[in-house]
Amino acid sequence: MTLSRLRKTLRGTELSAPSFLSLFIFGLILAATGPAAAQSNFEIQVYPSETVAPGTTMVELHSNIAAQGSTKTKDGVLRTQGAFHAWFETGFYVFTSIQPDTTWEWVGDHIRPRVRAPESWKLPVGLSLSAEIGYQQRSFSVDTWTLELRPIIDKQWERWYVSVNPVLDRAITGDSVKNGFEFSPAAKISYSVTPKVAIGLEYYGALGPVTNFDRGRDQQHQLFPVIDLDLGPKWEFNFGVGFGLTPSTDRLIIKMILGYRFEWGGGTHK
Repeated sequence: MTLSRLRKTLRGTELSAPSFLSLFIFGLILAATGPAAAQSNFEIQVYPSETVAPGTTMVELHSNIAAQGSTKTKDGVLRTQGAFHAWFETGFYVFTSIQPDTTWEWVGDHIRPRVRAPESWKLPVGLSLSAEIGYQQRSFSVDTWTLELRPIIDKQWERWYVSVNPVLDRAITGDSVKNGFEFSPAAKISYSVTPKVAIGLEYYGALGPVTNFDRGRDQQHQLFPVIDLDLGPKWEFNFGVGFGLTPSTDRLIIKMILGYRFEWGGGTHK
């Protein structure tokens, strides 16, 4: 499995219509030229199209543990069961892992520029595109350098929220280079039961090379019932328990995301 995440997010960047559409279309064309890497426990988040406002910085701590996962080292990659994963984000990603029988280890780093369509376009949906490149140690992934292209499409209808991330990722160095780009979709639907609490369902998959999907039993599919809490305009909180639906997927994963927004240079958040 490959890791996906460590980002240097150039958030709040708005482009002109021709520039944005050129980047968006180019990304989709590039992604279609080949197949990338499987879903990993270091990336358990469905992204919204909204970016952080200029003059603000979002700091996030993502953590998860596989209560039921792989129990043996396979293809040189450490087991997942009992391993506590955490990554810290503030403009870029730093991945770490605590194995059941080892100390805290550095896993890798990723960087991720991102652009979004301006609100002035008055699109019926939110739209953004990120491109992520990063490194992870061989003991945590069969691919050490990876590239990810993530279109993000979302929509809010009163209490309902839907986001779709049709992710295409590719190994730059490692065992999966021969696969080209792979399809690793993610999606979320949630409903605000109160102004402060939303419940939802997140989906994460790894289907294999876009030109020739893996067999069903070799694909990865996970469902996460989740809860999102509104702890204030500067905070974000997400908690979920995930269930693997195929033999190739970790059977039970618990995850949490805690974020805090800092303002600087006169920045404000709506």
